[in-house]
Amino acid sequence: MEHLRNLGAEVIMNSLDPAEKITVAYHFEIVQPLIFHVYDVDTKYYNLPVKTLKLNDQEFLGEGSCVLSEIVTKQGQSLTLDLHNRNGNRGLKNLGKLTVHAEETVASRNAIEVIFHCSHLENKDLFSKSDPFLRISRIVENGGSVPICKTEVVDNNLNPIWRPLCLTMQQFVSKDNPLVIECFDFNTSGNHVLIGKLQKSVADLEKLHKQKTGASFILPSSAQHGHEKVLKGQLFVDQFCEKQLYSFIDYVSSGFEFNFMVAVDFTASNGNPRTPDSLHYIDPSGRFNAYQQAIMEVGEVIQFYDSDRRFPAWGFGGRTIDGTVSHCFNLNGSASGIEVEGVQGIMAAYASALNHVALAGPTLFGQVINNAAEIARQSLSCNSRKYFVLLIITDGVVTDLQETKDALVRASDLPLSILIVGVGGADFKQMEILDADNGCR
Repeated sequence: MEHLRNLGAEVIMNSLDPAEKITVAYHFEIVQPLIFHVYDVDTKYYNLPVKTLKLNDQEFLGEGSCVLSEIVTKQGQSLTLDLHNRNGNRGLKNLGKLTVHAEETVASRNAIEVIFHCSHLENKDLFSKSDPFLRISRIVENGGSVPICKTEVVDNNLNPIWRPLCLTMQQFVSKDNPLVIECFDFNTSGNHVLIGKLQKSVADLEKLHKQKTGASFILPSSAQHGHEKVLKGQLFVDQFCEKQLYSFIDYVSSGFEFNFMVAVDFTASNGNPRTPDSLHYIDPSGRFNAYQQAIMEVGEVIQFYDSDRRFPAWGFGGRTIDGTVSHCFNLNGSASGIEVEGVQGIMAAYASALNHVALAGPTLFGQVINNAAEIARQSLSCNSRKYFVLLIITDGVVTDLQETKDALVRASDLPLSILIVGVGGADFKQMEILDADNGCR
């Protein structure tokens, strides 16, 4: 059993309807079980600090348990639990109820989105033009500065335009707080050369945008006199807009659901499922293989955000009963029904498919992605408040790379995320091109 950590306790005197607030760090990506123990504290202990109380000396009234994500996904973010004995039974006696309400604590949702461009920057390169980027820092009380964000690098350009930049109030603190904006020439060595700097607040940036004027960069003098050189290069604010940022909890609590889909690699490179060295080997002892482990670790997290817990499950790269190699077949063997019941349903369908589907190949993702995208597209057309997560588990590099890239681009505007988990010892570096973190599609 996992070690339990005490998150907080308080003694509420002479009350049958006590209320207490505790702070819990919420992590979407893991399952966070909560156990609530309720005690009646004897009056002689009232003046003692709560942490010094020995619970064995107090009367146990009952306990309740749940998972944090269960509370978050409930309407109104409230969940009522029946208190029971330590053995899990309520018995004949009503031990009462415990209502848990979740509320997100956030300092501010306010943010600004800005688009910067510069003109007439000084060239710091010998055989080409500078590769500029901006670094923005907040000035703190002791006079120093703390970097809060930076733009991307624009190659070989003295009049760069950067992509939109989002600054949260947690980063800039207030619109009047001074910010240091530095422009550097990027060097792969990490020794970036300062082109120029200036100091402006968020309010100043808004004024620059409204007045459509630029601010000149300065270059601190290396001499002891402290003189600053005003440069020809200027910073402009092409766009300035204030916006509200919404958290994952905001979306879930307003009725959005996650729908989990999974696709499993049935190519021959996995090895004969009947031999222990196969990635598909089902261990009689109950120890999970890599595919089972991936299904459980992702599925157990997402299932709490799906109200019906019915999940589409496919296989690809296998030779089905009719003798043809399919690159998207229903894992449960059904000709029409693609869904299974819960994570355990996926596990059962996967184990069953290993007995009826022969491993073949090659490794193709395109059809699986297209099927998932079509489900997301139909949901979107019905204005459903759903977001889909497709988990693809594979042991090798994809063969249809261009088809996969095309499928991902077509699906990129849909409410769909795709997780690709590699198992086994293959080199998956070529797959990194599918992760378009640089914004290119």
